[in-house]
Amino acid sequence: MASPLSPDRLIAILRAEGVKISEYPGWRTRERDDETGKPFGPVHMILNHHTASRNSRDIVARDGVAGLPGPLAHIHLAKDGIATLCSAGRTNHAGLMAKNAYNSFLNEASTHPAPSKASGTVDGNDVAYGIETENLGDNKDPYTRAQYDAWVRINTAICREYDWSEQSCGCHKETSVEGKVDPRGPVEGYGTRGRFDYTPKQFRADVAERLKHPASWSPPTSAPAPKPKPPTTEERLTALEKRVTALEKRS
Repeated sequence: MASPLSPDRLIAILRAEGVKISEYPGWRTRERDDETGKPFGPVHMILNHHTASRNSRDIVARDGVAGLPGPLAHIHLAKDGIATLCSAGRTNHAGLMAKNAYNSFLNEASTHPAPSKASGTVDGNDVAYGIETENLGDNKDPYTRAQYDAWVRINTAICREYDWSEQSCGCHKETSVEGKVDPRGPVEGYGTRGRFDYTPKQFRADVAERLKHPASWSPPTSAPAPKPKPPTTEERLTALEKRVTALEKRS
């Protein structure tokens, strides 16, 4: 049974992982447990989203949208890499998950099938931490380097705490029975990598790499200098001939 983290423990693991955090007023007690009669937990995975909007922190943390009261995630991740803690309880972020997709994350399978409503559904708000990362979701708006780095750190911190693998990190489009497409879009870069498109596979690979290191680790930001290549046989012979010629001139 993976019980939800206490507010203080969530703060502690995020800070240990190098995440810059902000606490939204009232986040420790703002949740949807009481209103829905459904408790948050046990938790079995992380679900990643994009906001499809700008200046969305208040919407995610408090206000919600028409027909969907806030909070809309546990964490809001801004362009500058600041993670705002929005709730420690149940939030309206996941909706219904296809059971076949959910089971693949629950069991930490190496591959995740396309979500099939015919397999049945699971209320994702009960079982998943939700992260809303600010991005327009138009496949043009880029995730900043600071934002993507913090995103990887947040997922890793939760996986590290529960001893989960990167296969517990899912994306809304991988579980939704409503045809959600998030998250998507270009990423400015990460570590030594330049611009690339966000994919769940690459994201999980980055979480997996981070899990190999202590929480204090940071990815290198420049490629190591290439090792000099050993001289070829021809180059050795040329150098030897030059030495012989030099010695002959001296004698």
